[in-house]
Amino acid sequence: MKIKVCGMKYPDNIKEVNQLPIDMMGFVFYDKSPRYIDNLSPDVMKTINPEIRRTGVFVDASIEKIQEAVYRYSLDIVQLHGNESPEFCQSLKQNDIKLIKAFSIEVPEDFNPTKLYENQIDYFLFDTKTAQYGGSGRKFDWEILSFYQGNIPFILSGGINESDTDRIKNIKHPAFAGIDLNSRFELSPGLKDIKKLNKFVQHIK
Repeated sequence: MKIKVCGMKYPDNIKEVNQLPIDMMGFVFYDKSPRYIDNLSPDVMKTINPEIRRTGVFVDASIEKIQEAVYRYSLDIVQLHGNESPEFCQSLKQNDIKLIKAFSIEVPEDFNPTKLYENQIDYFLFDTKTAQYGGSGRKFDWEILSFYQGNIPFILSGGINESDTDRIKNIKHPAFAGIDLNSRFELSPGLKDIKKLNKFVQHIK
């Protein structure tokens, strides 16, 4: 099971999370988010363990802006969290960029649009449907994951906290690939609680 810690923002905090046995570290390139990286130096990326995939989170950004960020920040994966079309994703894939496409989930029908992206995406990310783009700290009903019948592996997101270990370990969906940790492991937006995060990651692994 892959573990992604998203919404990283502060260099010292990034260095601490870098010591954990995780698989992806997410950085938000959406300027309306409280976790927007604003003045984070690209040099910080060079300090990250190469086995941890550097993931950039974008919301309806242009291909040019995404490509610029991929180059400048040495990103391994692009996570699209807006209304990006399958054609948009295909254009990015032509540049050999690994893609995660996020979908807001509330009812079983919310999985239907994933069918349009089957050939363009490496991972889906299923998050709770809210007015904002992620980081809400709220869960959706995980029981409806059974309605997802696609072949693309998915990452579960939305309000995951330290009390969810057993529930996560009991998810038997064949496409379940990992979890995304964010606001429930924070001291403030973008600042992760290392002790809480470390305890959870060690337990879930």
